[in-house]
Amino acid sequence: MGKRWVSERKREHFYRMAKREGYRSRAAFKIKQLDRRYGLLRKRDVVVDLGAAPGGWLQAAREAVGDHGFVLGVDLQPIAKLPYENVSTLVADITKPETRELIKAALPRSANIVISDASPSISGVWGVDHLRSIELARAALGIAEVLAPGGKLLVKVFQGESLDEFLSEVKQGFEFVKVSKPIASRKGSAEVYVIAKGFK
Repeated sequence: MGKRWVSERKREHFYRMAKREGYRSRAAFKIKQLDRRYGLLRKRDVVVDLGAAPGGWLQAAREAVGDHGFVLGVDLQPIAKLPYENVSTLVADITKPETRELIKAALPRSANIVISDASPSISGVWGVDHLRSIELARAALGIAEVLAPGGKLLVKVFQGESLDEFLSEVKQGFEFVKVSKPIASRKGSAEVYVIAKGFK
């Protein structure tokens, strides 16, 4: 990546805010904005954060659930430890069926919400990247089986021809489904977030 890209990123508003406020990534502001709008995270919640590295969503989720909640971060990459006893991490592939059992075993009780900001390795080919993002979103939907009845799902997906099909799949398992794009998402980004409530 060129110097120009790096300098533009550093000037970018939410990147600067993340640095100033001690968040590991600008993505923390995406979940904070979605939480304010849709009431996703509550005190004492058990949260499963998929694609959690480097930990911006983990930090925001821990703020929301407080000392008596629990947050589990899952990623292919190891995540640097956060200074909280009620934040744990797991190195695992969310697309592998066995990961669901590893997550269940790591939770103190059924989860209240599964969140996923997982992104595929970007190829630059729009159709390929869209389908890869759908694959990750479907993996998150499968892992939503760890939810308690009435639980919630928040998952990133790239817009494209398979989005409506994926939304239909989500609606089979949840009472309420909405698509939203937070202000903190970059202009021109194809990403949107699917919010689902009322796990059946």
